Amino acid sequence: MVGARAAPGEGRARRAVRTPYARRSGAAPGGAPRPGHQRDSGGRTAMTATDGGSATGGDGRGGPGGDTVAAVVRQWRAVHPDLDTGPMEIIGRINRCAALLQQAEDAPLRRAGLSRAEFDLLGALRRTGHELTPGDLARETFSSGAAVTKRLKQLTERGLVERRGDTRDRRVAHVRLTDGGRDLVDGILPEQLSYEAAVLSGVDGPRQDELATLLGGLLGQLEGRLDALRV
Repeated sequence: MVGARAAPGEGRARRAVRTPYARRSGAAPGGAPRPGHQRDSGGRTAMTATDGGSATGGDGRGGPGGDTVAAVVRQWRAVHPDLDTGPMEIIGRINRCAALLQQAEDAPLRRAGLSRAEFDLLGALRRTGHELTPGDLARETFSSGAAVTKRLKQLTERGLVERRGDTRDRRVAHVRLTDGGRDLVDGILPEQLSYEAAVLSGVDGPRQDELATLLGGLLGQLEGRLDALRV
């Protein structure tokens, strides 16, 4: 996996991933801590372990581990040497990667005036190739019904999607892409994929395949077991 890479590759991976969002790391405008950060009594910003932040100060790279989570895990091991921190090393890195990717803002989408959530709706309609109900779209995009309704309103006003009522049930609506919506998705997708490839450029091809397989296995397990784990 990426976290286990040898030292020579780690610098390249960090540079490739940090570049798009380095501007937004750290404190928010005005000095307020970003989500997941807390101010300690000395005014410094710290993060919880599973957020993947560094509590060491300095460059926050975590020493031999090569990332911010390594330092946090090392501190927890010093406090509780009897506990297995292995799960924290995985979950913390997943959470940290997700937070940084969100901060990257998806430059091609931003230039097109779309949020990632809006593009996911348009993409669901494009890749399935047929009309979907708002409920279908909520399931396809892992969103709430209220969020989908709000986004569909905005996309309809922009002329990217259109709705029609069901002939048998007036409570049901069917959503489809307009020609403009389809052209927008097809125009953005190659650029967005190139952007995402650049973000992952510090990880060589075979390791990307390995990472995708491992994450796919984890996701499949969580999708089947998470409700049970909440009990």
